Amino acid sequence: MQIKSPQFKENARIALHNVELQEALGQFKHGFPVNRANAIKRLPEFEDLRDEARDLKNHIIQNLDIYLEQFEDNVVKNGGHVHWCSTAEDANKAILDICKQVDAKTITKGKSMVSEETGLNEYLEANGVRPVETDLGEYILQLRDDHPSHIIAPAIHLNVNDVSETFHEHHKRPKTGDPQALMKEAREVLRKEFVSADVGLTGANFLVAETGSTIIVTNEGNGDLTQTLPKTHIVITSIEKVVPTLEDMSLFLRLLARSATGQEFTVYNTLSTGPKRDTDQDGPENFHVVLVDNGRSEMVGTEFQDMLRCIRCSSCMNHCPVYGAVGGHSYGWVYPGPMGSVLTPKMIGIDKAAHLPNASTSCGKCEEVCPVRIPLPKMMRHWREKEFEKHLTPKTVRFGIAGWAFFAKRPALYRWLARSSAWFMSTVAGKKGRIKKLPLAGGWTDWRDMPAPQGKTFMDQWKAASSAKQQAEK
Repeated sequence: MQIKSPQFKENARIALHNVELQEALGQFKHGFPVNRANAIKRLPEFEDLRDEARDLKNHIIQNLDIYLEQFEDNVVKNGGHVHWCSTAEDANKAILDICKQVDAKTITKGKSMVSEETGLNEYLEANGVRPVETDLGEYILQLRDDHPSHIIAPAIHLNVNDVSETFHEHHKRPKTGDPQALMKEAREVLRKEFVSADVGLTGANFLVAETGSTIIVTNEGNGDLTQTLPKTHIVITSIEKVVPTLEDMSLFLRLLARSATGQEFTVYNTLSTGPKRDTDQDGPENFHVVLVDNGRSEMVGTEFQDMLRCIRCSSCMNHCPVYGAVGGHSYGWVYPGPMGSVLTPKMIGIDKAAHLPNASTSCGKCEEVCPVRIPLPKMMRHWREKEFEKHLTPKTVRFGIAGWAFFAKRPALYRWLARSSAWFMSTVAGKKGRIKKLPLAGGWTDWRDMPAPQGKTFMDQWKAASSAKQQAEK
């Protein structure tokens, strides 16, 4: 996927003027957040589960090597193979080598954001292997030569008419605007791909160390067909997905569905434990797990370690006012929203993604709804610090911060400036209670009025309240 994060401001400006996108985002705001809230009301112990999951994830990260080795041992005992891949390129090559071993020409894919991260589809196509996305949203995007704008609802930026036009163009069938008919049409086309595919590839929501199992959760069932019909099943996933036991996995599944879509449980929860056994009626003859690092191990022990707790529920972006205004494509790479604003700078470099940690209102809603309590706003601030250290911020911003620091280090001068600024904004610039134009604040006043300050400054009010309290105590 081409990196467009440096163009975030331009991307966002285009998104804000895209009428169809804004309509789709308007519907989105009243979907997942409401469903999540209702699901949580029905689970009184939800907050306790969040604490338990956070602590368990911290334990896993501290012992990541141990659980990954245990997972590998059990995969091998079950007859499977594990491929350790440091980079995205290593992962793509490992998958291509497996395809060559079985002379694969077609590979069906269950939904996998890690394969988006590695650019797997483009790599396979360039090397003579045809990938076919089987998740309905991903399939639509593949036909349109598009990319996901959301990690669990990849085509959320499209409407029914977009899908109708796309299917009519590629399937050469009569156009229809009936969602049920469109789903039936996709099912008929994809059924042939499922049956004829040489290799099936899925992601994994979790890896179970004690059994060597992988699990994929879907609402369409395409993951089951992808991993059971072809003779070879490949799982591509990232190293932080490992959990110690099946019981631990169930804890995360209870949080995942409720946080993601507001369901009690995802419709399909499919465990894979090695290749087909002699007593099995169906299943793959070959089972491979491709474990992708791609910079994650470097996050352990740093200020970004907490990001490895993420279970990819998308709750942070579902509640983010910035994502809700500009959509996922504005973020310019695989992972959008608050979680992407932390992950993307690590994976492609802060020099290419500096806008993303700044694309936040710092309202804290993302941390409030995260099922594993990831302090996303704090980590975005850490990236801003690194951006500043590398002199990536504009000179005007650096000059402004330096000016503020000068006054902040001189309390008496700071208080004078605060009083003077408040007076100017309330009596000169904002005579009618609002400010239409303000020097150095065009980014705000060019688009909306700024409320004029009312009353005394905060410090003056604090001083008056403290004096009143002291008088009362006497």
